[in-house]
Amino acid sequence: MHTTPRRLIDELKKKTVTPREAARAVKSGNRIFYGEFALFPEAVDEALGERIHELENVDIRSVSFTRPPRPVMMDPERRHVVLNDWHFGKVSRTLHEKNLCNYIPITYHQGPRICRKYLDIDVSIITAAPMDKNGYFNFGLANSVTGAHLSKSKTIIVETNENVPYCLGGNYESIHISEVDHVAEGRNGPLVEIPPAEPRGADREIAGHIMREIEDGATLQLGIGGLPNTIGRLIAESDLKDLGIHTEMLVDSCVDLYESGRITGRNKSVDRFKMAYTFALGTRKLYDFIHMNPTCASYPVNYVNDPRIIAFNPKVVAINNALEIDLFSQVCSESAGTRQISGTGGQLDFIFGAFQSRGGKGIISLSSTRTDSAGAVHSRIVPSMSPGSIITVPRSIVQYVATEYGIVQLKGCSTWERAEKLIGIAHPDFRDELIRQADEMKIWVRSNRKDSL
Repeated sequence: MHTTPRRLIDELKKKTVTPREAARAVKSGNRIFYGEFALFPEAVDEALGERIHELENVDIRSVSFTRPPRPVMMDPERRHVVLNDWHFGKVSRTLHEKNLCNYIPITYHQGPRICRKYLDIDVSIITAAPMDKNGYFNFGLANSVTGAHLSKSKTIIVETNENVPYCLGGNYESIHISEVDHVAEGRNGPLVEIPPAEPRGADREIAGHIMREIEDGATLQLGIGGLPNTIGRLIAESDLKDLGIHTEMLVDSCVDLYESGRITGRNKSVDRFKMAYTFALGTRKLYDFIHMNPTCASYPVNYVNDPRIIAFNPKVVAINNALEIDLFSQVCSESAGTRQISGTGGQLDFIFGAFQSRGGKGIISLSSTRTDSAGAVHSRIVPSMSPGSIITVPRSIVQYVATEYGIVQLKGCSTWERAEKLIGIAHPDFRDELIRQADEMKIWVRSNRKDSL
């Protein structure tokens, strides 16, 4: 039986420090990278928070913070630390509203290249599984830009957590002890879990329209939320067969699909028989499923989200949510006016890649209406974007759009054809007004066409 060589044990012992000792590696003016998503380095973060007032101009960044960094909470006036995030979740969104966090615009698959070309990283502080018998620390749940940041880091700190699942690659899913400067044992607390969201409002109707676009042998990209979960349940109950998974985010519904027998990956052209992903976020069920599971393959995001790689697989169906779409077919999925909600993420990558796939379909989904805090109902299909709204997918890239009133394909359509199709899947209460405003905007949807909608 293979055991850990003595030289690796000695090297680990030499490099093991307390979280407080690890935090001493951070100096004024440093740019710091924290572990992504659920792999927040809790113990070293707290230790760094204790001494943040000794430091100046510290830049902390990650991809989707799942806990508020302690240095930021200890410095509400931003005199010592600035926080930057590549993708907003609830934590960063809340901090942003308090002017304590900035967003880094990114096309997700370009993240590692951006890091390697333009960023200098002083210290990386990541959470990983304890060292294995070969001297490797496995990244576990997140592999999107971690490897690129480690390759640019002057100092690398690994905080270990026994609850991190060991996720097979892929590539660059681990780092060797020889590349690590300090190892700090964490608290081994439970990882952040995101329970599956229940369907809301129009999710079931939208899912029904999308289901008709999924064929045997399709390769799926599913995200998080009530709609993807609903689609997952419908697929599990369907007679679809030989589906594959190639997705930036692996979620609980992927586990359900695999256990239902719908996922084989047999028809995939790359990572055949594998569920390829760049990060996983869900519940313990998901984390237990991916632990040492050769069915799953963890890759950096410059591989998984590269539209060229996505397009190699057949019949890619990429399903992504939006907040608003205008009659020109521009899609906003990340902001409400000037308020940053999430980020571009992999939406642009997968909508582009799905179209390039043989038989592929990139689908933007949204409910036809939203209700504001005062109870007023608004159409999500609008004449033009709200002031300050960020365009996530330009009209030239948009392919399918789905609401509870149907699904339309927009490639090859003129401006008036696009507007007409979008009005046709808008809520009926808003269609007449959308037609009127389209006339005023000279999109050439004339009001006498409304009977065809």
